[in-house]
Amino acid sequence: MIQQLQSQLLDKAVSEFAKLPGIGRKSALRLVLHLLRQSDEDVKAFTESLDTLKREIRHCRVCHNISDTEVCPICSNPRRDASQICVVENIQDVMAIENTMKFNGLYHVLGGLISPMDGIGPSDLEIDSLCERVASGEVKEVIFALSSTMEGDTTAFFIYRKLQQYDVPVSAIARGISVGDELEYTDELTLGRSIQNRTRYEGK
Repeated sequence: MIQQLQSQLLDKAVSEFAKLPGIGRKSALRLVLHLLRQSDEDVKAFTESLDTLKREIRHCRVCHNISDTEVCPICSNPRRDASQICVVENIQDVMAIENTMKFNGLYHVLGGLISPMDGIGPSDLEIDSLCERVASGEVKEVIFALSSTMEGDTTAFFIYRKLQQYDVPVSAIARGISVGDELEYTDELTLGRSIQNRTRYEGK
């Protein structure tokens, strides 16, 4: 266990870095000491990039993916198949699926999963905007690419019931992914095959 450091400035910086997910105080100390060894110009560029990111990053008004513009590059790409919408939990899942290079449709980022234990209900997610996209009539297939967890299954079933009124085929990625696994940690080969071998969602 790292005790409080001699320098209060150093200790405060380490404490801030340690707030990052997966970063303990030992790793945080290494990162801070690394920054101290860098030039003033490099440190300034690092901090300015974070400040600019926080101030200027936005979410795509169509799919809610992160974007530098009002509509993300995926949604604005005319070569993407707009008749397919892949529903995912978060931005990391979009990145994971894109890395497989097996899907050429569009995405819809929910921003989480239904989890009563965590106080997350349907109204906290981007479900209504998904229904609006489907209601437009352009969508010919909705694909659930949600984690194989209780929360993922609950969310999929809730959305499936909401979409039934639009008579649009709903499918789910194949269960090549182990039950309980998070989508973003699945290897690209397994994830790619799961998308290609998706099956009709039965809502059971």
